[in-house]
Amino acid sequence: MSRKRAPSKTPKTSLHRQGYNFIAEGASAAVKPCMWCKRALRGGESCYKHQFYGIDTWKCVQMTPTLRCNQRCLFCWRSMEHEIVTETELSPEEIAAALPRMQKKGLSGDKPYTDPARWEEATEHPTQYALSLSGEPTLYPKLPELVDLLRKDPKNSVFVVSNGTIPSMIERIRPTQLYLSLDAVDVSSYERICRPIGDPAAMWANIQKSLALLRKKEEEGIRTAVRITLVKGYNDTDEEGFARLIEEAGPLFVEVKGYMYLGYSRMRLTEMHVPDMETIRSFAAEVAKLCNYDIMDENAASRVVCLKRKS
Repeated sequence: MSRKRAPSKTPKTSLHRQGYNFIAEGASAAVKPCMWCKRALRGGESCYKHQFYGIDTWKCVQMTPTLRCNQRCLFCWRSMEHEIVTETELSPEEIAAALPRMQKKGLSGDKPYTDPARWEEATEHPTQYALSLSGEPTLYPKLPELVDLLRKDPKNSVFVVSNGTIPSMIERIRPTQLYLSLDAVDVSSYERICRPIGDPAAMWANIQKSLALLRKKEEEGIRTAVRITLVKGYNDTDEEGFARLIEEAGPLFVEVKGYMYLGYSRMRLTEMHVPDMETIRSFAAEVAKLCNYDIMDENAASRVVCLKRKS
């Protein structure tokens, strides 16, 4: 008697088991409530974005309009093996309309432990949208329209986290806060740690163009931030190089965040690559000293130090 062969896992099946809720069949637009959202929903601690920027963590929807990415960063916790190659492109209206429903689905297991009023706020009236789940959001061609739609309600704020490789899209989007990742100081270190798909020199040049747009974005009323993911042994010894790039770009905030040994990054790095909090503090302090920034705050639980531009 022959045995039936078990169906192979698809990328979306594997990601769904990890807590991703996909908005539609064939699309990779997804929602996944983070650990801090769940903790805050139950009345516990909020994330560092509440501490630094005042968002209500339990009302934050962590999502992405696409899981496609044009980098293979060593420190990324997502799976390179579960790559989304083709997908159905959803409209901004379809994505925005589905977000409360997807958030409710992702938080359903927390409802019995949650104050009813807070549950209603989190699932019926979210006010914060973080386009930072996974993938590179600027690969979604209708990102400007999606951001505008989410910001249509004046109570809402939208954070976009981008690797900066598509400056033409960075120029068009108008989020509440724009994060650009900056994890290297030159093209060789960028190629080593971020492993771009495409010509490293051209993509590094595009990142420089995006960084150069930050002053203009701030003039448009957009809060700007640069995030450095610090990986021990890879990018933790060139404070001067990072300070130079930060001084030229002039973001309002700089987050120095330590690499965390989580998810699929454990297949590429080891616990030896995790910097301790004292290393993160020391690196951030040296960067601040070398450019026009002060240390504003820190959150040890998330291994992050926040710098703010002077005056």
